[in-house]
Amino acid sequence: MIEIYHVPKTRSIRVIWTCEELELPYRTIPVDFSAAYRASAEWRRLNPVGKVPVLRDGDLVMFESGAMVQYLLDRYGKGRLQPQLGTAEHARYLQWSWFAEATFARPLGEVFNHLRAFSPPKQDVLAEMKARARVCCEALNGALGGSDYLVGKDFTAADIMTGYSLLLADELVPFGDLPNLDAYWRRLTDRPGFAVARS
Repeated sequence: MIEIYHVPKTRSIRVIWTCEELELPYRTIPVDFSAAYRASAEWRRLNPVGKVPVLRDGDLVMFESGAMVQYLLDRYGKGRLQPQLGTAEHARYLQWSWFAEATFARPLGEVFNHLRAFSPPKQDVLAEMKARARVCCEALNGALGGSDYLVGKDFTAADIMTGYSLLLADELVPFGDLPNLDAYWRRLTDRPGFAVARS
């Protein structure tokens, strides 16, 4: 059975949500999120950079959430949650999947890291990171004009990848004034798989 080492509100949400959408059997293993445990040799054997999540599938161990999502699709998805390889839709699927982590999640993560590391926080740093995240929200809002999901009418794993980043943004960078994005976020949060992954 697929094992997902999980801490609520971390990127393991993406992996659980993918399993839910694909109706794959899995189990979650709670992780001590303390800095001491994440720096321990025990945890670093599973995730060498001390972060969450980790996925174990038989002898395979992975520690990057986006790669886990793609692995699950390729191994178990049978063509679900991603467009056909080599199509323009698949290219857009890849673009938004990578955007969700490499571009959008990065400034949001920096806000959380900064708040943990600095007391009091440096307001100019927070403002810059929030401004970068807001640009990402605006880009998504534009891309969603006339579409229910990022790759047209069909829900894909690019929406799972982006949904986690929006979960962070919803707390840090309000986007209720962006109507396409706000409606999209409501569509994502209405999905049963999201509800399970978020809990």
